[in-house]
Amino acid sequence: MPGFPNLTVLDHPLILHKLSYLRHRETPKKLFKELVEEIAGFMAYEVTRDLVLKEVPIETPLESMVAQRTRHENPVIVPILRAGLGMVEGIVRLVPGARVGHIGLYRNEETLQPVEYYCKIPPPEGRDFILVDPMLATGGSASAAVRFLKDRGVESLRFMCIVAAPEGVQRMDRDHPEVPIFTAALDRELNENGYILPGLGDAGDRLFGTK
Repeated sequence: MPGFPNLTVLDHPLILHKLSYLRHRETPKKLFKELVEEIAGFMAYEVTRDLVLKEVPIETPLESMVAQRTRHENPVIVPILRAGLGMVEGIVRLVPGARVGHIGLYRNEETLQPVEYYCKIPPPEGRDFILVDPMLATGGSASAAVRFLKDRGVESLRFMCIVAAPEGVQRMDRDHPEVPIFTAALDRELNENGYILPGLGDAGDRLFGTK
């Protein structure tokens, strides 16, 4: 996308249709959760398009042939806690064998910097990682999560969100220009409280009923 070289907006009609319900303020918690999963599943087709393949010999009912499978079988999905959890099932439904790691962050109230409080991932060597969070707002948490995963040896990494703000995309492009970003919508801006406009509210609160 012009101005954002690492950003891909997946504006498939079915994604946009579901996104319209996801954004609506009256959408109930159960439907909101289902929509997050469904959109994540649709997006996963494109996010995984360039996974590295390897050739393997197989036997069909009629003859031998060389087929293709993804390297190391399946990618690793890493949700940023807590809202990222809402996207996992939609992706795993598409890639049932995917491994799932977790990374948790909180903001230090004095320094305002993201602090890692939990990280559990499978051995990263040779694996493709997909970091997921419904929102890319300021980009602080996403950038920190990428940095923490890199520190643990992750080399193949992409970031997937449902709604992004230009400020967050710019932060990611500045901090991690080699990490591709996939989103269903690039929204207008952040408000004074750091919420994406027009956005969809606080995804974590709407997923878990804590608003």
